[in-house]
Amino acid sequence: MSVRLVITDAMWDRIEPLMPADPVRGRRWADHRRTLEAIAWKYRTCSPWRDLPDELGPFQTAHKRLIRWAVDGTWERILAALLAAADDADDIGWTVSRQEKGAPGRAESDDHALGRSRGGLSTKVHLASDGRARPLAVRVTADQAGDAPAFETVMAAIRVPRSGSGRPRTRPEIVLADRAYSSRAIRNHLRRRGIRAVIPQPADQIGHRLRRGRAGGRPPAFDAEAYKQRNAVERCINRLKQWRGLAMRTDKLAIAYQAALHLASILIWARR
Repeated sequence: MSVRLVITDAMWDRIEPLMPADPVRGRRWADHRRTLEAIAWKYRTCSPWRDLPDELGPFQTAHKRLIRWAVDGTWERILAALLAAADDADDIGWTVSRQEKGAPGRAESDDHALGRSRGGLSTKVHLASDGRARPLAVRVTADQAGDAPAFETVMAAIRVPRSGSGRPRTRPEIVLADRAYSSRAIRNHLRRRGIRAVIPQPADQIGHRLRRGRAGGRPPAFDAEAYKQRNAVERCINRLKQWRGLAMRTDKLAIAYQAALHLASILIWARR
């Protein structure tokens, strides 16, 4: 069987130095590159773990590595290091777009990030992308979770370390989001952090303000030209959904699903 691989030599040159070193005692890690290819193959094809091709090693190794590195934060550390390298090269577009997408699921316990909405049981993927359609932060919640609390969680997850000294960069210049995020809480959150908000008002909010007359105050500033850049987050979501396992969310555990989202993000940044 011939397996189509996704990690090029140039991508691996960026990723390899960031991978965990072999333990001082005990067995050495299985080949990291093959393991990453195995996990990517499973989520690209949306196949069962047991169908993993022999060329990519035992499925148990890939599955255990996915969970283990999610628990100890390895996936997030690798992504943060790639973001730091991109920022050092001035290759991050700090006009950040915000969005969420749904993924179907099945009934499970609360810690699996599955919840019931009009469309049935599903998961929300809360995503912030840079201006060049690459993910900066990803979080998953149950589908009935509110947008405003998740907004602050995702914004807090944007942390790009500096290559030298100094605090990580956490504040984008502009945040673009759709009408679902037009709330006083979100606008106040961005204002406190000195971030420019480009968020259109929904019709009901506009009507409510107009009915109040002068007491309704001025409408929030909105830059229609800048808002055209919000297509970046849609393109980022389309990149992630090319992996059928991410679009369908067949994982039982939310931690495994989010780890796979991190791996897809790592490969996107490694390809830059």
